[in-house]
Amino acid sequence: MTLGAALVFGTTGVIAKLLALPVFCIVILLTSVLSLHLKLTGRRAIVTLLSVKLMLFTIAAVIHGPVSNGDSPSAIGMTLVTAMAIQNGLHRAHLSKLPPTTLMTGTTTQIMIDLADLLSGTETDRLREVKERLRRMATSLLSFAIGCATAAFAFAASPSWRFVVPPALVGLSLLAPSGTPSEA
Repeated sequence: MTLGAALVFGTTGVIAKLLALPVFCIVILLTSVLSLHLKLTGRRAIVTLLSVKLMLFTIAAVIHGPVSNGDSPSAIGMTLVTAMAIQNGLHRAHLSKLPPTTLMTGTTTQIMIDLADLLSGTETDRLREVKERLRRMATSLLSFAIGCATAAFAFAASPSWRFVVPPALVGLSLLAPSGTPSEA
């Protein structure tokens, strides 16, 4: 949709928009191969992938900063597309039982379906499952909303400092105890 708008209105970013999907797909493939290799060699894949993502966010924030021209080399460099692909691949491979961290429409849809099940009197054998999923999904959605509000306030306070928060959060997550998040 944004590619079509850029073509119709002659705005910047056409090249970046054309490259985004193939780059995203290639990075997902490479992330999956790396993750499998790390698992087979006994290394902690999730920590490695989060570290790479942290490095990419830091590059985007410190080196590139805000991109005002969608056709600039920093926009076409696909740093944030790569980081988002790593996050998607990481989630599917290592956090698959947790709600999505990158797709709030799917999470919101599931919340509404679960609420409809509860309101219509879901079968008692599924009630516990629905309530547990609803709790996980609602927590994810609330965290997303808090993150959006925090980002908006950070942007209003200082447009350039908003780039510090994502790498800081990823850095903090690397300090969390490891376990088996896919079983969470």
